[in-house]
Amino acid sequence: SKSFSTSHILSHNISGGGGAPPGTTSRIISRPRLPGIKHIVAVSSAKGGVGKSTTAVNLALGLSHHHDKRVGLLDADIYGPSIPTLMNLKGRKPDVREDIKKMIPLVNYGIKCMSMGFIVEEDTAMIWRGPMVMSALEQLLRHVDWGDLDVLVIDLPPGTGDAQLTICQKVPLSGAVIVSTPQDVALADVVRGVNMFQKVDVPIIGVVENMSFFECSNCHHTTHIFGSGGAQATASRMGLPFLGAIPIHIEIRETSDSGKPITVGSPESSQARPYFEIAKKVITRLEELDNSATQQGPKITIEKNTR
Repeated sequence: SKSFSTSHILSHNISGGGGAPPGTTSRIISRPRLPGIKHIVAVSSAKGGVGKSTTAVNLALGLSHHHDKRVGLLDADIYGPSIPTLMNLKGRKPDVREDIKKMIPLVNYGIKCMSMGFIVEEDTAMIWRGPMVMSALEQLLRHVDWGDLDVLVIDLPPGTGDAQLTICQKVPLSGAVIVSTPQDVALADVVRGVNMFQKVDVPIIGVVENMSFFECSNCHHTTHIFGSGGAQATASRMGLPFLGAIPIHIEIRETSDSGKPITVGSPESSQARPYFEIAKKVITRLEELDNSATQQGPKITIEKNTR
C-alpha cells in the first residue's frame, strides 16, 4: 500500500444523464450491496447541534466492545467531519491498496473508520456543490476496503438534503437511528427526518433522546434543561421504538473532545450505560427487521407526478 493523496482515488468527475422518464418521479434507485457488510445503520438528525456524531461514535463502540460485533464507522459529513477528533485519528491519512485501488480505513478502539477529514487538511473549506458531494460520498463508501463487518454505522450530516438522499438511494440501509433533543424546535425536525426515510423505504430503528436531563454532581438533583420526554413522546405518537435517553454530562463532552469517548474512557460509568443499552436495542431491532417481510430485494418505484 502507499500513502493516500486526495486525487489518488477520490475523483471529482461527475457523470450526468439518466433519471426517470418525463412526468414521473423515481423514489428509489437500485441499491447494490457492499460486499462483506451485513448491516448498515444510518445515524441521523434533521437538526444540527443535537449530539448526533457523539451518539454515532458511542453506538459504534457499544456494538463493538459490549456486543462483540465487527464495526465500521463512516463519517458522511463532508463539510464538517467530526470522526477524526472523536476517534483520536486527527492528522492521519489512509493508505491505498494498489491491487484493488481502494483506501484502507483507519482503525482505533477496534473500529474501522473513514472520513473526509482524513483526506483534506483540518482547516480546509469544502466548497463543493451537491453533485461533487454525492460523488465523494459514494466513493467513500465503495472505494474503501471495509472487509467483513457486522455493522457499518454511518454518521449522516444534519438535514434532509443531497448527502442524506445519496446515502438512502445508493446504499442498502438496514435502518436509521434518529437523534434529537427534547425541545420542540428539534422535535419538529425529527418528524421531517422520519418522513424522509419513510419516503425512500428505509426502516426506522428507533429514536434517541440526547441531552435528556442534567444531574447535579453535588446534590444529584435532576433538571430537564430542554424539556422532559419530548423525543419519547414523539416516537410514541409516530409509532416508532424509543431506544433510550442520554444525559447532559461534562464527562461525555470531555471524553469526546479528547478522542477517547465515554464508552471506552469510562465504560463502567452511569453515563456510558445508556449507550450500551441503546446498542443492545439496535441489535434486537436489526434482528427483527431481518426476520420481517422487509427482506425483499431492492425495488424501483416510479410514480406519476400529480402536478
